[in-house]
Amino acid sequence: MKKRHLIALAAVATLGFSALTASAQAPDWKKIRIGVEGAYPPFSEVGADGKLKGFEIDLAMALCAEMKAECTLVQQDFDGLIPALQAKKIDAIIASMSITDDRKKAIGFSNPYYNTPARFAAKADAKFDFSPAGLKGKKIGVQRATIHEKFVAETFKQSNIVRYATQDQAFLDLKSGRIDLTIADLVAIDQGFLKTPAGKGFAFQGPSYDDVKYFGVGSGVGMRKADEKVLAKKFNDAIAAVKANGTFKKLNDKYFEYDISAK
Repeated sequence: MKKRHLIALAAVATLGFSALTASAQAPDWKKIRIGVEGAYPPFSEVGADGKLKGFEIDLAMALCAEMKAECTLVQQDFDGLIPALQAKKIDAIIASMSITDDRKKAIGFSNPYYNTPARFAAKADAKFDFSPAGLKGKKIGVQRATIHEKFVAETFKQSNIVRYATQDQAFLDLKSGRIDLTIADLVAIDQGFLKTPAGKGFAFQGPSYDDVKYFGVGSGVGMRKADEKVLAKKFNDAIAAVKANGTFKKLNDKYFEYDISAK
């Protein structure tokens, strides 16, 4: 009996130690490394002073203030953000990452904070038939690892899909005539290209696209699935708070002429 009692006590002690160890290792999220792109104006870009700026940069800081967390922004090419998250080089992603079923298989998400449709852009006087057959052979520029790449690759299979590391590179090739069209988020095209000097002579072309199959339900904060239970709640509470206290609207109105918030 005494031996069994000692074994039981040892087991309880071991379980208690394991629980304390697990508790000690669980992050308190007072410090969060956030992956951002820095090449997707007006959401995220690098200013002339070398500092990150844009709607999502300001929003990230506002969310961190609500969470009372010390946040570090880590700039990373868009197609490297999820690998960096999974390699634990960053803890969260705030980079216009749409919440899609495919991505949810790999990472967790907060609630969406903004949602805008996709559009094509091309020369203002260009005439296109926006059907798979109508865009056969046309060169369509798109950013790699985005919802837009998946959409055009599966929808316009007879087109020549040209992939870029950043959307700005696609805009440069559109301007120079090396591609016929590009597709991206409406806001990114509008304010990152059409309303700039480089966008003179270009315009939106074709319909808006918002099929949930490809474009998801809006952009949210990405995170590792293992951290989702706690971290998603923190970000969800912070998103709700900045929308309730007017901070989100203030940032929206600073950068946009229309409401981009996810409903």
